[in-house]
Amino acid sequence: MPIDETQYLQTDGGRLAYRVTQGDRDKATLVWMSGLRSDMLGGKASLLHAAALADNRSCLRFDYRGHGQSDVDFKDTVLSHWREDALTMIDSLTEGPLVLIGSSMGGCVALLSAMARPERVKGMVLIAPAPDFTDLFWDNLPADSRQQIEEVGFWMRPSEYEDPYPITRELIEDGRLWRIMDKPIALDIPIHILQGRLDDAVPWDYSQKLVEQITSDEICFTLIKDGDHRLSRPQDLALLRRTTEALARKVDRRQA
Repeated sequence: MPIDETQYLQTDGGRLAYRVTQGDRDKATLVWMSGLRSDMLGGKASLLHAAALADNRSCLRFDYRGHGQSDVDFKDTVLSHWREDALTMIDSLTEGPLVLIGSSMGGCVALLSAMARPERVKGMVLIAPAPDFTDLFWDNLPADSRQQIEEVGFWMRPSEYEDPYPITRELIEDGRLWRIMDKPIALDIPIHILQGRLDDAVPWDYSQKLVEQITSDEICFTLIKDGDHRLSRPQDLALLRRTTEALARKVDRRQA
């Protein structure tokens, strides 16, 4: 299996950074999809890479445009771009059945990707998934912040993890094109959702609603009573690894 190192794929949206390892072609490939403002070198992505290595399984992780080592300024990107980037990476760099693992906004991108590539995506693990995340943003913004987005075109969102970053009018408006929580989500694959009850970004009952919206009968919902949005503690990461390995092996058995 080749050494995992950063490479670049030239696309119409600029260069996209990625890391890929090749494993047993008879096993499903893991594809990691990061959350908003996160990148492919984070703890969860690195954990899944290690899990793939241990299981001789292919693994792909990448940075959307405007994120990590990929091109374009974040302020010039929207959900349509990130969905397109995910599909480009899947189509260009993977073969066979896929298990998508998405965190927060990455859960939204994973769901949209699964809906666009049902013949490829055979399972998903979603961590605090945030479909329609721009609606979650908008609904929780104070009136003066909404007004600034509408009149100025952006608002600088504070963050406890980094400097404030722009939430643009284009991001909010584009997100409305990809709403999926207002209708049944037609997916017939095994899905496991991990959700922290203390999540202050994605309410835990929002993930419960997602369970009801997805048509699949094979959905597991794990609520971590003392878990937050990031679910990055050692015990959270151990749970993510166990969950992903179990689901990937279930997919392997079905493809055999």
